[in-house]
Amino acid sequence: MEIVMREEGAATILNLKGRLDLASGSGLKDEVKALLSKERTLLHLNLGEVDFINSSGLGVLVSIMKEVRLHKGRLTLSNLATYVEEIFEITQLSHIFEIYKTEAEALDSYESVKAE
Repeated sequence: MEIVMREEGAATILNLKGRLDLASGSGLKDEVKALLSKERTLLHLNLGEVDFINSSGLGVLVSIMKEVRLHKGRLTLSNLATYVEEIFEITQLSHIFEIYKTEAEALDSYESVKAE
């Protein structure tokens, strides 16, 4: 899996490309832990180029969500492919994660929270 990271305001965006499974997930978890240790706790994962996800990949995302919450942070997801969206619906993870259609909508949500 390829991870391209950039910062936008207070949020850190990770664009993911490729397969999200057990093997690639450990690298993603390491990246997130490194960000959290630097107090970068507002994280956004753009899944637009994720072409495969399995139960291990979902487990990685749940694990990341737990870590972010432990650090009093926030995690958003966007650009889910249709089949990935279906998996989130079937597993009911869509009720746990903050999922946006686009990255722009997700980033706007960070601004509106900050303004409150």
